[in-house]
Amino acid sequence: MIEVQNLSFGYKKRKLLYKNLNLKLETGSIYGLLGKNGAGKSTLLKNFIGLLFPKGGNISVNGYTPKKRWPAFLETIYFIPEEVYVPALTIEGYKKLFAPFYPLFNEEQFHSYLEQLDVHDKGKLNTLSFGQQKKFIIAFALACNTRVLLLDEPTNGLDIPSKIKFRKLIASVFTDDKIIFISTHQIRDLDNLIDRVIIVDNGELLLNASIHEISGKLCFKSVKELPETGKVLYAEDSLKGHTIVIENTEKEDSKVNLEHLFNSITENPEMAKSIFQN
Repeated sequence: MIEVQNLSFGYKKRKLLYKNLNLKLETGSIYGLLGKNGAGKSTLLKNFIGLLFPKGGNISVNGYTPKKRWPAFLETIYFIPEEVYVPALTIEGYKKLFAPFYPLFNEEQFHSYLEQLDVHDKGKLNTLSFGQQKKFIIAFALACNTRVLLLDEPTNGLDIPSKIKFRKLIASVFTDDKIIFISTHQIRDLDNLIDRVIIVDNGELLLNASIHEISGKLCFKSVKELPETGKVLYAEDSLKGHTIVIENTEKEDSKVNLEHLFNSITENPEMAKSIFQN
């Protein structure tokens, strides 16, 4: 479990990026953290792993305080930053050096994940393309079998086939005793993968809800004419008229569109808050 209580953080003393943020993340979910560039997504993840320290409030991850960086804590969590770094080692050399830090590392799984992600090169890792390096790190992280996996913009640098393989692999390895937390601004890359959505903007938590809850509260559909009544959070012109997100008062069944959801919540935060508080 990850629990954030009254978190305040800023790179400048007089300008806080987060102020009194409260958030609880339970095991058994794949979370998608959505936000604009510069919204503080990477900053939040670095506070979770203990690379940055809160100015106020508390963070608990698996019962540990991240900033203390105890070995018993670090072996339960893996963080993949947006810009990965790999040393001038072979795949085997990297495994021998870093796998011992993770007691649940599974070598058979590691090679299986490399195969599924099409990482076959046997040379030095630093000679691989950025996309291949990133897929290698993803395979290694998954094979470590940590209880918490944090991924910051994991699909940056991946081509379309690799993005599809990434989604399939994440879905296949997920178990109910884990938390997978994915931060991205490439919202479409998380379609059909996440089961809970977190949206932050201007340092404020605007939404923390399951896909099931979102589909119950909001309706995503196309209409010829904009409705005169009802809470319309978002409207976009389309070939058939308008694509809208509206309060689901009629209990219609619709598929959640993450891109439209994000636009809805960030453009009409107060209206969204009133809908989700009901």
